[in-house]
Amino acid sequence: MRLLRLSLTLFALCLLSIALSACQSMPSAATGVFVKRELSLDGITYRYQVFVPASRFRKEKAPVVLFLHGSGERGSDGEKQLLAGLGPYLQTHADSFPAIVVFPQSPEDSSWDGAVAQMALATLEAASAEFGGDPQRTYATGMSRGGYGTWELALLQPQRFAALVPICGGITAPGTRPDLDTLMVAGTAGNDDPFAAAAQRLRGIPAWIFHGGKDDVVPPAQSRRMYAALKAEGANVQYTEFPDASHNAWDATYQSEAMWRWLFAQRRP
Repeated sequence: MRLLRLSLTLFALCLLSIALSACQSMPSAATGVFVKRELSLDGITYRYQVFVPASRFRKEKAPVVLFLHGSGERGSDGEKQLLAGLGPYLQTHADSFPAIVVFPQSPEDSSWDGAVAQMALATLEAASAEFGGDPQRTYATGMSRGGYGTWELALLQPQRFAALVPICGGITAPGTRPDLDTLMVAGTAGNDDPFAAAAQRLRGIPAWIFHGGKDDVVPPAQSRRMYAALKAEGANVQYTEFPDASHNAWDATYQSEAMWRWLFAQRRP
């Protein structure tokens, strides 16, 4: 009998431990919060952050957005990826934004390809599992180098994403600066027409492409060509070009209520 009571006590403690762990993983709040996480992959530790929406948005599985930052936010501090693009938008909309957002950070001197692309997908997997993400409503968006990465990751796992929002990105090297000569979507290498090759493989994923009309870093021709290639494949694709915007087309994009309504309406079949 004493052994039985001891076993029941231990069982109760285990349940309490699980409950406390769940509470730590699922913050209960009236507004969304950022939580810091780490992930080890092939012996390398990567820091990333996750925006967890307010409790009322997590009564069922929540949509998940993977955000890929640009060149200026690369590093290993786990902080800079919040400083431009979607991070600042969430800071001012934390109480009303309904989705989980995953913020991996690309190391210095790297792009969203190879091992870094695999790392980003791993953070998406980990955050979705921990915070109850909806696999039917998982989306990818990114800006500049992250816009290239949005196409890259979609090519790697086209079955994962319900929709894409690449901003001022592209497929081939922009040809504007020597430090960007290697910036291209690796998944299209070796094709005579990389845009057509990417579009053929991604035609089943809805996409809304954004670009600045005066972008002198990644020319808008990159997005125009990808839009045309997807249209030729009969894809569900939209293109918005802000005529007076330079390389920063992301602030206007993430401020667009129409874009968010469209995005969250997309669902994997």
